[in-house]
Amino acid sequence: MGFMQPNQQPQIPNQPLQRYPAETPQPAAKSRYPWLRDLIGLLLFIVAVFVLAAIINATVFRSFSVVGPSMEDTLFTGERIIVNRLPVTWAAVSGQEYTPERGQIIVFKNPQFKPGDAEEYIVKRVVAFAGEKVAVEDCKVAVYNDSHPEGFDPYQNFDVSNKDDCVTGRVEDYTVPEHEIFVIGDHRNGYYSHDSRDGIGNGDAADHSPAAIPLSDVVGPVSILLMPLDKFKIF
Repeated sequence: MGFMQPNQQPQIPNQPLQRYPAETPQPAAKSRYPWLRDLIGLLLFIVAVFVLAAIINATVFRSFSVVGPSMEDTLFTGERIIVNRLPVTWAAVSGQEYTPERGQIIVFKNPQFKPGDAEEYIVKRVVAFAGEKVAVEDCKVAVYNDSHPEGFDPYQNFDVSNKDDCVTGRVEDYTVPEHEIFVIGDHRNGYYSHDSRDGIGNGDAADHSPAAIPLSDVVGPVSILLMPLDKFKIF
């Protein structure tokens, strides 16, 4: 039996190398219809833009053009306004009912809307809430609640230029129903505004008795007067 010397290295047999064929990169196959791929990409982009716009309109903000004199001297025909949808969206996510603040300008769906017959969306100012009584008499609006059993004129706290103008129409102690609000246009003299005083919330347009609007129809509060730029304003 042989022994390895201390400094002697073990013998490792030679490892022969095997030759493999060289790898040659193959060119990518050319599409027969390169324009089709571009067209599909463009269509997908357009669809994504429309979907994103729909999501923004439904949850973040919407823009509307003012039509008619009902909100003068606050808003005029042709002006562009931005409605903040975030409070409504947050209330829905939280499982709550969105209620605007008194004095806020809001946009809501017209309860009497019929395609081709009336405006689908309307802009007015919030005056009273569920459980409160509203009276219009002698050119004044009065709101009655537990804090003001003697009644108060809400317009004295509103930022409107015509707060002292005569309020036309007659409302006799109308109690706002649950889940509804009472709204009036800022142009309160001369019946320029069709609002809760004469039944905008009634299903029958011929019924001119007072009527509030459902909170579920509220699109959101007006947050910005966008156009024209020289009248830009944040509400």
